Amino acid sequence: MRPIYDTWNLNYKSIFGAVRQFETCRFTIRLPLDLTLDMPPVLVLFRTGFKERFINMNSIKEEEDCMAYSAEYDARYSDVHYYYFAYTTGGIRHYIKMTDCHLGSIDHGELFQLTVYNRAYETPDFLKGGVMYQIFPDRFCKSGKVHENIPEGRVLRDDWGGTPYYKPDHNGHVWNNDYFGGDFAGIQSKLGYLKDLGVTCIYLNPIFESHENHRYNTADYMKADPLLGTNEEFEELCTEAEKYGISIILDGVFSHTGADSVYFNKFGRYPEPGAYQSKDSRYFDWYTFIDFPNVYEAWWGIDTLPNVIENNPDYTNFICGDEGVLRYWLDKGAAGFRLDVADELPDQFLNNLRKCVKRYDKDKIVIGEVWEDASNKESYGIKRRYLLGDQLDSVMNYPFREAIISFMKGGSAKELVYSVMTILEHYPKPTIDVLMNFVSTHDIERAINRLGGDNCDDKSKDWMADRWLTHEQYHHGKELLKAAMALMFFLPGVPSIYYGDEAGLQGYKDPFNRRCYPWGNEDTDLIAYVTELSRVRKAIPNMKSGRAYFVINDEEIVDERIAGFTRQGDTMDYIFFINRSGDEVCLTDIPGKLPRFTDFGQYIGKYENNALTIAPYGYSIITAKFVE
Repeated sequence: MRPIYDTWNLNYKSIFGAVRQFETCRFTIRLPLDLTLDMPPVLVLFRTGFKERFINMNSIKEEEDCMAYSAEYDARYSDVHYYYFAYTTGGIRHYIKMTDCHLGSIDHGELFQLTVYNRAYETPDFLKGGVMYQIFPDRFCKSGKVHENIPEGRVLRDDWGGTPYYKPDHNGHVWNNDYFGGDFAGIQSKLGYLKDLGVTCIYLNPIFESHENHRYNTADYMKADPLLGTNEEFEELCTEAEKYGISIILDGVFSHTGADSVYFNKFGRYPEPGAYQSKDSRYFDWYTFIDFPNVYEAWWGIDTLPNVIENNPDYTNFICGDEGVLRYWLDKGAAGFRLDVADELPDQFLNNLRKCVKRYDKDKIVIGEVWEDASNKESYGIKRRYLLGDQLDSVMNYPFREAIISFMKGGSAKELVYSVMTILEHYPKPTIDVLMNFVSTHDIERAINRLGGDNCDDKSKDWMADRWLTHEQYHHGKELLKAAMALMFFLPGVPSIYYGDEAGLQGYKDPFNRRCYPWGNEDTDLIAYVTELSRVRKAIPNMKSGRAYFVINDEEIVDERIAGFTRQGDTMDYIFFINRSGDEVCLTDIPGKLPRFTDFGQYIGKYENNALTIAPYGYSIITAKFVE
């Protein structure tokens, strides 16, 4: 018997995934023919804080073993909606809710989600189909240029590639005050390398003046950190990058500042009185003092990171105003911003921030750091509205990362499918096209360590500092990393390479995941592999916006070693198969296993006599036409 309801099947839900405001979506359920209903079934739909809406369903046709009932919903309100179906037989009311991620089940399960996004919501084209490269500025490339006016208290290291300082002082404080000297000029010198790698966008971790090497404790929003270079040198970097077809996105840290900053000035470094020094400071109202001056709200209680009141009109204007921080750096050439800890930025501030960026240029991008499903995220008791069209263009796609790593480490293909499809179903299509996909970042251990090394979750910093992968661990981790990167490159969204991942750079958790790029000691085989992924990605037109449909599931191909999915196009689909195992995998009778497709052809890999071979830890691609 057919499913009662299936959100992935267009014969049940006429629009896959999120719906644009004022689009009409048809919902269809199928009930057994021998079921006698007291009245027609209903679609019950609501959004948080609003009453349920009951929409009668009409019988549309009798099929072999079921009766199909259908209803249409005109999506008027941009919001996250929830829905279920109900029918009554013999005086007993029954419900159809979600089980197994996408299927309807009677009398148990969860509510289905329907995301409705603003009809005017579009995302910038420049990132679609591209490749992002994340750089931790102090550790990517050192030009050797002498920079002036270096603030006191910094340790300038001359051992590029050495272990970052990580041990606390006698008071238990880790100062993060050692700098290896990576700078704007160094990045500029490597633009050719990044172009050859296929990079079209650079995401820079914070560049504003800060007195710790991670620079997440901003000291001056209007000034580049002097060890990186001047504001004019950043502008020059953007200008030169544009010649290589590369845009540059900045990290915006707007939920807190540094205590050692122009604005708070706890240590008196700056001449103007800060909020810590005087209630008469023009910055005093930006902060919340519990017992002035030493007790104040701080990010996660860390007193070097005092929280700001983002919706304070003066602070909002300072960041989002016509002469504010955002416009200043956009004028310098920035292509947009990645927002640190976006779930700690209130809705009104995010609304104002987006308006500022889009008023400047609608093609500038706003990406948020969100670790969960951003469509239904709650933070501090508030249902967030990140992806409805008024705030973010994109988010860091941690759910994909966890799904990819889990699959590579032995998780089931079904779990991979469900994790990826849930995000694709919940997020607006404009968001999906610019999702920031990755397997490593500055906040998590590098993927090669996670895949090939020992588990570090219960290990000390001392253990992580001295731990390097053995030859066997490195080889295994590298092979799995290749397969993981193939998934990252070919799934919907934009692949983001964390600097050094393509060169075999190792590192467990912060700060060891922030080691210096190994210039002169790169894994050239890995670089060549990532370069080829970029070439293949760029050559396939469907990678820019084509939807994904998995072909590894219970109904088609079942092989736990393989992830298989199609990227759909107007005239042709490309079907990707990624092998996470050390075995050569041969899939026979492809037309029989994929009955929804026809006109199969070879693209990458061996496809002969209707059989496809996928190399160990490799990928193969075939072409086909989809038959509805």
